[in-house]
Amino acid sequence: MTDRQKTIATEVSLTGVGLHTGINVTMTFKPAPEDHGYKFKRVDLDKQPIIPALAENVVDTARGTTIAKGEARVSTIEHVLAAAYSLEIDNLLIEIDGPETPIMDGSSIRFFEVLKKAGIKEQDLDREYFVVRENVRYVNEEKGIEIIAYPDHKYSVDVLIDFNSKVLGHQYASLTDLSEFGDQIAPCRTFAFFHELEPLFKNNLIKGGALENAIVIVENEYPQEEFDRIADLFNKPHLKAKRGILNNVNLHFSNEPARHKLLDVIGDLALSGRRIKGKIIAKRPGHLANTEFANKIRQIVKFEQKNGVAPRYYPDEPPVRDINDIMKVLPHRPPFLLVDKIIHMDETTVVGVKCVTMNEPFFVGHFPQEPVMPGVLQIEAMAQVGGLLALNDVDDPKEWSTYFLKIDNVRFKQKVVPGDTLIFRLDLISPIRRGIAHMRGQVFVGTTLVMDAELMAQLVRNKVTAEN
Repeated sequence: MTDRQKTIATEVSLTGVGLHTGINVTMTFKPAPEDHGYKFKRVDLDKQPIIPALAENVVDTARGTTIAKGEARVSTIEHVLAAAYSLEIDNLLIEIDGPETPIMDGSSIRFFEVLKKAGIKEQDLDREYFVVRENVRYVNEEKGIEIIAYPDHKYSVDVLIDFNSKVLGHQYASLTDLSEFGDQIAPCRTFAFFHELEPLFKNNLIKGGALENAIVIVENEYPQEEFDRIADLFNKPHLKAKRGILNNVNLHFSNEPARHKLLDVIGDLALSGRRIKGKIIAKRPGHLANTEFANKIRQIVKFEQKNGVAPRYYPDEPPVRDINDIMKVLPHRPPFLLVDKIIHMDETTVVGVKCVTMNEPFFVGHFPQEPVMPGVLQIEAMAQVGGLLALNDVDDPKEWSTYFLKIDNVRFKQKVVPGDTLIFRLDLISPIRRGIAHMRGQVFVGTTLVMDAELMAQLVRNKVTAEN
């Protein structure tokens, strides 16, 4: 089953006011090609600069996430990205004629609705995931913030918030499947405390704030004159107010603030540039913590792209093919049979294991005082593992042999010595056609990449078999 990248089918636009700038902006979502990712284009600026929505481009996290490239900036992007990510959109060009996305009602629902209306189009290339193989952790002990990604087969998010608030209390929210985002998370609005409004306004923020686009929480008792004064500051009508929710409207959910924080986590983690397979648990998250966590993921992705990802090897699990099965397919025999077992094989990938011991005959002369496995034999072992994949679909493997045509881009990164367990991973670069197999191979000891190469071989029917 393939998992292809996706974009939107048609162009779609919406217009609204920016929460902090108060500027009216129009945003247009456009289809984008494979491997494009999420990018914002400032169409109101000279040369219309494009800003990739990636963690390394985050420049500000005060009351929202801001990305920049050069002098071009776009603020409050998290609600837009959360909607796109939840709809499994991978590639999207977002044209905007101002410095901040429209706040709409303070949630993701309008972005979710227009993107869904545009339609989702499957593309030709497969997705690349960030698969959480080991716990990834971010901690700010001073502020009591902790975000952890745990291994899991799918993406889910749990959020716990605690503002030491008599109105909010402790709140928890969970999303176990992105298909529930539209109903359970997207309508949840941003929130602020009443005592924050004046400082935010004086710091040139929330100019577009209104009771229609934010939940305002009144933590303490205030005289009506104070509510009126703040209303005048924002040029808004006076309201009869008391401790609780200033808007005097019903919450969409009893834990709507926690759900909105979960929305923010999804949007900010989209800045990792990859879809995530793992369980995210966030305690007291905020935009700074979220984006720093996304950047942690970015660094892991870059490391894996450079060094590869070591396959998991559990010695107590039964192999896909043991040594007896291997000898039924490969013509090699000791001392030149250099693969002990196969632990994974599918249509395009094979993973094999070779346990290197001091009893290997080549250590007698290579080298007596410092035994090292010859690089050429590492390549041969890799080729044998790849040969098992190439021969997997032929009717009678014994009638065929695989012969090298080409070896490219070989890199030896670390010595292989007695006691090492080599884990070989080979992936088809292209489908096998006319008996030609082209593969990329990697060799790991533990999680360390020790060698990689590109191999090309040809399947040839054995002469003796052909003559018979």
